[in-house]
Amino acid sequence: MSSRPSIQQPPTANLATLADPPIRQIDGAAMDYFLIELVATLRDSAAVATARAKKVEQQMLEAGLIPPPPPVPLSLKKESSARDSVTSLVSRTGSAAGSKSGFDDEEEPVRQRLESIGMHVGANFSERLCRDRPMFAETLDAIKFICKDIWAACWDKQVDNLRTNHRGVYVLQDNAFKPITRLSSWESRADAMKRARLYAAMPAGIIRGALSRLGFNGTVVPEITSMPQCTFQIKLPKGA
Repeated sequence: MSSRPSIQQPPTANLATLADPPIRQIDGAAMDYFLIELVATLRDSAAVATARAKKVEQQMLEAGLIPPPPPVPLSLKKESSARDSVTSLVSRTGSAAGSKSGFDDEEEPVRQRLESIGMHVGANFSERLCRDRPMFAETLDAIKFICKDIWAACWDKQVDNLRTNHRGVYVLQDNAFKPITRLSSWESRADAMKRARLYAAMPAGIIRGALSRLGFNGTVVPEITSMPQCTFQIKLPKGA
């Protein structure tokens, strides 16, 4: 009489291993190369998306589905001479934010995408690093967590200077910010600083995403006045 083959059950995975997988190390320069390629790719992608939105808007204008844009005042014609006569729906909503942050209509969609990716990364970093920590009772404790733990995990150092007015505004200063230390431009130093502002969009998103996961929703504005120094201004609502 032949014996029936036994069916072996697969080993049950350890829940602790699934919840906290082992850390895998990568080359330290990989993040720098990734950010360079990410900015270039998103710039091309945003240009295609903006051109597509303008084409759709033009078709809707010709079909009479939407009203034509208001005429440009004479005082603004000189400033907007380089822009197209048809403004896309995306650039209409982002023009105000772009003027405040110093980005033009072409770079503002790239900045928004970089910040969105950074928010996702920062939220995951914050959740992993805070797994065994109690909840932060004070806002200042959360900001110190950003200055020490998040900064060390992302950029291999801590913040050089932290200032606050104790009214919800915090200024984080890094005298040698890693993502922009190797940036340069053959045109001028001003052009290099302009390019560096775009590369600081994802780090700003990382800070904002980490704070959001901790329960603090606010704005993060990067400022570069002298490379490679970078300053991040965090504004949190009162009572946060």
